This record gives sequence, C-alpha cells and structure tokens, in this order.
Amino acid sequence: MSVADGTLPPVSSYPPDGPPQTTLRQRLADLRGPAVPPRPLDARALAALAANPGCGRRALLDGAGVDKTALAAALGSPAAFGQSQFAIVRGNSFEARVKGDGGTELLRLTHARLGGGAEPPGPDSRVPDLTAAGPEGRAARTALALREATAARTWTLLDHPMLALEVAGTPAYLEPDAVVVHPDGRWTVVEIKSFPLIDGSADAAKVGAAARQAAVYVLALEQTAGKLEGAEVGHQVLLVCPKDFSNLPTAALVDVRRERSVTRRQLERLTRVEELAEGLPQGLSFDPARPAAELTEAVSAVSAAYAPECLAACELAFHCRERARDAGEPAALGRAVRSELGGLTTVGTALAAAAGTCSGEGRGAGPDDDPTAAALRRAARLRAEALALAAARPPYQAPETPECPC
Repeated sequence: MSVADGTLPPVSSYPPDGPPQTTLRQRLADLRGPAVPPRPLDARALAALAANPGCGRRALLDGAGVDKTALAAALGSPAAFGQSQFAIVRGNSFEARVKGDGGTELLRLTHARLGGGAEPPGPDSRVPDLTAAGPEGRAARTALALREATAARTWTLLDHPMLALEVAGTPAYLEPDAVVVHPDGRWTVVEIKSFPLIDGSADAAKVGAAARQAAVYVLALEQTAGKLEGAEVGHQVLLVCPKDFSNLPTAALVDVRRERSVTRRQLERLTRVEELAEGLPQGLSFDPARPAAELTEAVSAVSAAYAPECLAACELAFHCRERARDAGEPAALGRAVRSELGGLTTVGTALAAAAGTCSGEGRGAGPDDDPTAAALRRAARLRAEALALAAARPPYQAPETPECPC
C-alpha cells in the first residue's frame, strides 16, 4: 500500500507523532461529509459573517462550505427566512432589462452619475466574454478583462464578473451584478435591486443592506486593482432600481467607505479556518445525512457567539438561540445586555447578584462586590420599592358622571 495509489501505509510505519496530516482542503471536505459539494460564499453571507466576527461556528461552517440551511433542518431548527420566489423572478427580469442591448442603458446611467468630463459611452463600448471553467477560471478571466479594459481606456461593462477575496485563510469567489470600467481607469461596482426609488429615495434598511453587500465587492476589486498600474476602485457604488412605481431603471450613488472599512476590519478579525479545524476531534462531520444527535454534538464542538441579530442573517440562528437560552447566556438578550453584565456570564448569576446572594465572579456577597453586581442589587431594590408603592396605592376609580339637570 502507498500514498500514490490512494491508501495510507500501515499504522506500524507511522512516525511517533502519528499519521501524516491531511491537507486543509481534505479536512474541510471531511467536515462537509462524503460527496457533499461545497456551498460557495456570496457577498450577503460575507457581510453577515463580518457583522459577527466572534462567531467561530459560522466562520468554520462558511469556510468549509457547509450548507447551513440543510444543517439547520437536520438539527430540527430550520431557517424561517429567505427571499421569495416571486421576488427572485422580478429581480432577474428587471436586471435583464437594465443590461439589455449590450448594457447601453446601464452605461448611460453610469455616465450620467459618474461620467465627469468623460465622453458618453458610444459604439466602441465593450462587453467582454467572461466565460471560463470553474470559479478559479472565471476569476482569472475577469482579472484579465479588467486589465485589458483599463489599458484600452474605453467604457467597458463586465456582466457578472467573478472576484476572489481571501476570508479567514480560504478564498471566497464573489459575483457582483456588474462592474463598469471608466475611460480614466476607475472601476465602479453596480448593484441592481428590484425595490423602487421613489422621488429619489428608497427604504433605508434595504439601501443599507445593499451598501454592506457592495462593500464586500469593493474589497475584492481592490485586491485586483492593487496589482495594476492606473486602476482605481471608486468608493461610490451605483445602485440601480425601478423608478417610482414603474419598471424603468434609475440610479443613485451610495458611498460605501464606512461599510468598506467596517467590513475589512471585521474580516481581518476572523480566526483562520485552519486554526478552528485543528481543535476539532477527528471524524467530526456536519453532513446533514447524519443523525440529529450526532449533528448536535458536532455543532456544539465549535464555539458560537449568538445574538438576536443573528435571526435575520444566519440559518443556524434558531438552533443557537435555543442552546443559548438553555445555557442561560446573557447574549440571548442582546449584545448590549451582555456587555453591561461584564463578569456575570450567565443569567442565573445576574439574578443571584440582584438578589444579593452573589457579588459576581462566583463570590458570595461581601465588601468586595463587583460594581455590576452592586448596580443590579440597587436596581432590584428600586424595583421592589416601586412595586410596593403601586400595591399600596388605592385602585383608580373613575369619577361619577353627574346626572343631566334637564
């Protein structure tokens, strides 16, 4: 037996420190399960991951390409959110209209908002073919198209380019709606959404989500632009939406410098995937085909940082919420509550501190009280006094209505 024919040597021939270490790619494949293809990361998932960088569970599952939707269903806590099929069809139809006729309308909108002194797009505008095999091939073809467009100094539209961004030590391949290359060498990310712009404004929550998503694309583009001379990634993203209540496209500029800085800082804080995988026992797998009890044990082996905000962004949020409640974690009540409690790491400890039987950090009440425990006792005393006053107050009686003199 040999490594060359796909088998390992007998155990007796291993060195004292054990068998040869598998590669990271193979280790992540084992975590997904046999014959389970990796689920690619998209910008929306990366934006949600960056919003909670302390969650090792999501970092590992996303880095390994685990299908969290199928995993949550196998755990008995299926995700209850997602985009409706109607919204997907409507969005695809609107995007096809915006990019129709060789992207003429999209280039016109880009020139109208960001053209500056450049000549308007004309017949010499280009839409290169980005077809290639696999995400790596498409990313390489996109980088080549960006290089050629920057050197040509002409309006160029890249339809669904593929961008590479390293996240926690593993590459993530992202696909923005479009990237426009200006004659002066600037690159602009284009986000096409189906929610309307009414009188030039849109729903603030939806625009914020689009900005966070576009910031991930800007970070990926900057990695490519750093290797080219004369290329510059614009900090303003072109948001294309239906105008008012029609299906006609209009555009607005969204400055993503703040979102870009926050996302980059949070992604840099993520623990590398290989470090998370090293601490896991051999044979552990997140394959949804496994029994629910095994999956629960496997998921519990990776630390999580649950917060109520996860309910709108992570497929495993309902499972993590249940475990956080069972463990009495203050984070289940919100990050603000968790930070206010300080050294009181469980809800039970906080209640004991409020009752005066604990001073924090597992100590009994005494002169060395933790300031948080003292504040909780004071709050509990004020609450008890307020309830006592309310109980002693006579019940409210409505005044009698006088009889009509007539």
